[in-house]
Amino acid sequence: MAQNFHQIAFTDAVKALQTEHGSRNSYERMEKFNVIDGLSENEMRFIANRDSFYLASFGANNFPYVQHRGGPKGFVKVLDEHQIGFIDFTGNKQYITVGNIATNNNVALIMVDYPTQSRLKIYAKTEIVELKDNPELLATLDLENYKFRPERMMVFHIEAYDWNCPQHITPRYTGAEIKVALQPQQDYIEKLEEENKRLIEKLKEAGIN
Repeated sequence: MAQNFHQIAFTDAVKALQTEHGSRNSYERMEKFNVIDGLSENEMRFIANRDSFYLASFGANNFPYVQHRGGPKGFVKVLDEHQIGFIDFTGNKQYITVGNIATNNNVALIMVDYPTQSRLKIYAKTEIVELKDNPELLATLDLENYKFRPERMMVFHIEAYDWNCPQHITPRYTGAEIKVALQPQQDYIEKLEEENKRLIEKLKEAGIN
């Protein structure tokens, strides 16, 4: 990998706009010094905790296509510091993304952690792997007790990545996250209810209604 995210993202047209709006000098310094080879533990941990991401592919008709992909937390597996992958389950059978990748395997991913307002952008080249062709990979990507039929596997060979600023990301929480956050209050309510029940029993024993 060992290349700068901005080397891919900053085309001549992008650089011209940066110059026009006064941000080119600072980004030019970042291009020179911000070269990263492979995912760090921070990115690996972030990816392993996602339950969804957005995948952009490019069609032969010159139109991009953005698709939401989701599953249980951890459905995207970090294979090593340069590769991540997941099992592609049966959906609506339009096959737009898979068809696009057949003619152009360059993709972009955006992964968002809404509670912490964190956003990771990834450029990658996609490899489509049939289930029968790599049983070892299938075993690595397999999801225990997930009740959907797998169709294929996707492996993303990461070319570059970068973190976006948290600006304008509205914090959102899943039902499970809300349950965890409210658990202390729930435990406290249950404790009060038990204490109240014991007090009522004592009052009854004392003949006080």
